Amino acid sequence: MQKLPLRNLNAGMTLADDITTRHGQVVARKGTVLTDPLIARLSFYRIDLVPVEQEETPDEHKPLVAPLAVDLPTESITPLPQEEARRPKAASTPPPKPEVTLKKEKNPDGFRTNNKTIPYSQKLRSTPEYQKFQLDYSRNIALMRSVFESIVKKGETTVDFERILNEVRSLFASKTTLDLFDILHTMTALDDAVYVHSLNVALISRGIGKWMKLDKDKLDVLTLAGYFHDIGKIVIPPEVLNKTGKLTDEEFQMIRKHPLEGRKLLKQINGIDGRILAATLQHHERFDGSGYPRGLAGDEIDTTAAIVAVADVYDAMTASRAYRAPKCAFQVISDFEDDGLQKYDPKVIMTFIKRMADAYQNARVILSDGSRCKVIYLNPQRMSKPMVEFDDGKILDLSTSSGISITSII
Repeated sequence: MQKLPLRNLNAGMTLADDITTRHGQVVARKGTVLTDPLIARLSFYRIDLVPVEQEETPDEHKPLVAPLAVDLPTESITPLPQEEARRPKAASTPPPKPEVTLKKEKNPDGFRTNNKTIPYSQKLRSTPEYQKFQLDYSRNIALMRSVFESIVKKGETTVDFERILNEVRSLFASKTTLDLFDILHTMTALDDAVYVHSLNVALISRGIGKWMKLDKDKLDVLTLAGYFHDIGKIVIPPEVLNKTGKLTDEEFQMIRKHPLEGRKLLKQINGIDGRILAATLQHHERFDGSGYPRGLAGDEIDTTAAIVAVADVYDAMTASRAYRAPKCAFQVISDFEDDGLQKYDPKVIMTFIKRMADAYQNARVILSDGSRCKVIYLNPQRMSKPMVEFDDGKILDLSTSSGISITSII
């Protein structure tokens, strides 16, 4: 048995032991033959070293290739250089066109196709976990649309909260909070932005709540608070809500009223928890009093609302926009370090920053100068500026390197 880093794996190798995540989840069983999709799956779970069967060293008494019982097409066999030199060339036969295939090369950044690195998000999309998540996610969006429309258009006063929670919990099945955040980052842009954002905020809020070790009741209330926080946007005219140009003063005020409109809609729901109403009304309030609609500050802001506020901003930062690309986790952490420590509940924002940064220990990243490296040490004073190690062994402390930052995770 030998343990190889992920970048040295090749399809066809055999696992010498079970592969499990740090949380004990089995990813692949001993004896499994590696394929490119399975290697992508190991990359998704950030498995650093993989035990594979030791390849036997051939000698002069053992054939290099075991005899096969079936004939292979000659074009599938790559000749050895000396054989190629002896092989007569058919002048009338044109050279075969190269096949366009996904080829895994020994490269620390993962898969390459035609010498171009495939992004981490694309590798993740090839995993079975992602494909199942996408189906479950679409089902959740359909349910949310139905629930919101029944409240807004039909004045429904009864909502099956348990059904909503069961559906949202299904998206957490067998996933850590980080796994979930990674998948949300890679989701292709979807229509119905309000619904997509609301579901994301429900999931992210629940993830933050788990990091804060909230009990089940608080987690469920927090999940529903994130789920319903933007329902007030449903009553805003689409041409205003989806406008890409500059808003007029009237349009701007219309959008800023959505917390009030949302609370008004939800108050009619039988048995709704007051913390959900508070989060709907207060998710744009800020700890320093700079938010809206009421300019609340500090302890005046409900804790559930304070968590939803961070989840709301995080999802907005990591989403694609017409005017900018989505930000990676380290860029979001940097923004929160620069501005968020004053604007958000310290308990919430510090938990978020620390747990998010911890999760990307050992991740491979791209720096603002285009170089690629690995995160090896997190700076407690500036989590967005860790120490990184390059493939040649050189180490760089980003906290002392002016102008260089992490721009993406690979």
